[in-house]
Amino acid sequence: MDASGHHHEVHPALPKLVLRHEFEASRRVVFRAWTDPKRLARWWGPHGFTNPVCEIDARPGGAIRIDMRGPDGVVYPMTGVVREIAPPERLLLACTARDEAGKAIFEVLNTATFAERAGRTTVTLDARVLASTPAAAKYLSGIEEGWRQSLDRLDELLRSRAAGAHGRHGAEHRGLTDTADREIVISRVLEAPRERVWDAWTDPKQVVRWWGPRGFTTEIATMDVRPEGIWEHVLRGPDGMEYPNLSVFAEVVRPERISFSNGGGRKGAPNVSFDATWTFEALDPRRTKLTMRMVFPTTAARDHVVQEYGALEGGVQTLERLAEHLAGRP
Repeated sequence: MDASGHHHEVHPALPKLVLRHEFEASRRVVFRAWTDPKRLARWWGPHGFTNPVCEIDARPGGAIRIDMRGPDGVVYPMTGVVREIAPPERLLLACTARDEAGKAIFEVLNTATFAERAGRTTVTLDARVLASTPAAAKYLSGIEEGWRQSLDRLDELLRSRAAGAHGRHGAEHRGLTDTADREIVISRVLEAPRERVWDAWTDPKQVVRWWGPRGFTTEIATMDVRPEGIWEHVLRGPDGMEYPNLSVFAEVVRPERISFSNGGGRKGAPNVSFDATWTFEALDPRRTKLTMRMVFPTTAARDHVVQEYGALEGGVQTLERLAEHLAGRP
């Protein structure tokens, strides 16, 4: 029984998980990001998802409603109730996930605790499935990765907030907070030092070994990795279709960050443009978190590349190929 008097039966056969994520922000700031609907809407859900409806009544018994819209345009409504709230230490959210038709498919109890030390906050998330239907299997198989990506998005939001608050990167802060509905963000932890990952990204001889989704090859005409340098390359699909791309580097900060503007797409088709930023975060001497962010001119442009080109899955496969390259596998 929890503090609000609700009793929860957790079936041992149903999925449960515990995740921890440390944020460079105070507990008060992180807690607010979970309970302020405007902030919650900016990070809830996996990469590529938006929340056109995001409502939370942050008090015991308060109602929750979040409509998650996937990159393919399908909306997945979720309803729930705040079971317990003890600012800024603890939050219990009982949520019912529904399919695109609004039919309940599973119920999960999310318990988030917030511990602060030296200005940093560790969130421990305990997600326990209370009930499910046979239709829930395909959703539950991705619940852990979905939460990891959500917490990554929250991390990025809080980092951008901190940058704006200190006045160092005001323009970047505005871009990050205003572009959530037209961006693609994909991250992967690589088992390699940051300098090694940087070299794999900036050395053309290595790039051709891993760039692009599985089955694709890359031909590089020029790759001058410096501000205002040109990167011209052609991706060729398994069916022989060519995808010419021309990029201009805007920022190159070894070994932390690369940004560039890109134009390209299927040969003979309308041009697709976006601004990309890749960040290289050293987690420890042997592991690097690589994050790719692509910001498109409009939400429709973002959705087009997801649906027409499979950009989300393509990005995931590209980082998988990079991981294999770094591990020495062909």
